[in-house]
Amino acid sequence: MMANVNSYTWSMPTPDRTSLADIVAAGRDLLESDGPARLTMQAVADRVGVRAPSLYKRVRNREELMDLIAEASVRDLGARLRAVAEAEPDARGRLRALAVALREFAHAHPAAFHLVFTPPPGTSGSRPESLAVASAPLIEVAGELAGPERALDAARTVTAWANGFLGMELGGSFRLGGDLDAAFDYGIDALARALTASGD
Repeated sequence: MMANVNSYTWSMPTPDRTSLADIVAAGRDLLESDGPARLTMQAVADRVGVRAPSLYKRVRNREELMDLIAEASVRDLGARLRAVAEAEPDARGRLRALAVALREFAHAHPAAFHLVFTPPPGTSGSRPESLAVASAPLIEVAGELAGPERALDAARTVTAWANGFLGMELGGSFRLGGDLDAAFDYGIDALARALTASGD
């Protein structure tokens, strides 16, 4: 029995063979599959195949791991938003495409969506620079619709509406029936009209 234990122990990867990227990827997977309450350093260590103390050579604690996951999620979301923005020349169409991309991200990664928009106590969330990069496509189109002097205000209005809608949708809080896809489209169209009117 002791031989088996030793064999297993020595076959596990050393810290040098377990990258920070692998640790963060495992954390993202566990966050979605098991929820934030079960995202522990031990669970991540088991996923990447090392002993838990080895993780602390790369990540100080669970709070830092959550911040790293938030950072990776924001970068992922930002890349998606930039891609759809570059594919749509019309400002209103671009606003719709950005909203749809955000909704798709929220449905594909609901736990990461909540982590990005509502960092838990004790964590800092993603870096401000990464948030600025991820937000840039929305701020740009908001400026086109509402005017450059109101770009940030307009972008915050859209973000607040989308975050509220998606939070309720993911939480099953829309209980009166109806077509949520149509409701989402209606909201984006209404916002686009309102922003355009404010920029006239």
